[in-house]
Amino acid sequence: MDAKVPWLKPALWGGVLGVVVTMVVGFSWLGWVLGSTADRMARERTDAAVVLAMTPACVAHFMAQPKAAQKLAELRQTDSWRQREIIEGGGGATIGESATANSALATACAEQLLKTNA
Repeated sequence: MDAKVPWLKPALWGGVLGVVVTMVVGFSWLGWVLGSTADRMARERTDAAVVLAMTPACVAHFMAQPKAAQKLAELRQTDSWRQREIIEGGGGATIGESATANSALATACAEQLLKTNA
């Protein structure tokens, strides 16, 4: 077979090498990702967008509770991990019909509350 088609073996190796180089360049520099990575990235962006959209409602829920000014002062005097617990305990850091608090929303809510002048 080599005597009849001398260019076949180099052409096949060239094709294999071209495929490998294309894959390395695509995944390294062109931003190609696997489907699972794309799904994870989409989920992270969606979660971030939901937290961003729900933060004002969480702040409003916190400020509407009794003794909000006192609780805000308490929030300012505690550590960041405790701040999230205070927000989660108030019930405003839930998304949709969920009964459990969303820690990312609680953190964003606490950060926003710490910026308020109330």
